[in-house]
Amino acid sequence: MEGKDRSLTNSCSFNNVKPIMLELAYPPIRVSKKNLSYANLLSNDYCGSVSELSAITQYINNENRLSGEKCDMAKTILGIAMAEMMHLQKLGELIDLLGGNVDYTAKTNKGHPQMWTPKYLTLPENPRDMLIADIKSEEDAIHQYKMHREMICDNAVNAVLTRIIKDEEYHIIVLQALMDELEEYGVS
Repeated sequence: MEGKDRSLTNSCSFNNVKPIMLELAYPPIRVSKKNLSYANLLSNDYCGSVSELSAITQYINNENRLSGEKCDMAKTILGIAMAEMMHLQKLGELIDLLGGNVDYTAKTNKGHPQMWTPKYLTLPENPRDMLIADIKSEEDAIHQYKMHREMICDNAVNAVLTRIIKDEEYHIIVLQALMDELEEYGVS
């Protein structure tokens, strides 16, 4: 077998994949004044157990595992991950403006910093369970953002959170469509 290339190649091309998000502008990234309590709340959205960092990592892991057999689904998952990266960036800017530290440590209400860990992730083996876990993560994020929005009395910060929530709601619609597609073809 000399001379034969025995390498394996993933034929799924990710050229031209774009973030999957609503075609709505984000409000300006600004704050009324520094507020460490608000920064600490947002640190949980940034890198807590329910966070943009957790979502990105979970989506990228799923995309990697799907790309060999389910290229179209993998591209969609990557597009969602790219939108979550934009959310992470915007939250980081807000945390900084509010006087907090962007250091992959979520600040709890008891003052105990919690460093991000991959233990926060749900990584099922089959595509259906991946989608279920991803939908659950989006639902949890929406709930947390709404809760934080109620706790923050800064219209500029809340406008950004409201815009992020709209993307998360859209992601659920996209993920549900992928789930319906799997069920239509009887794939698990």
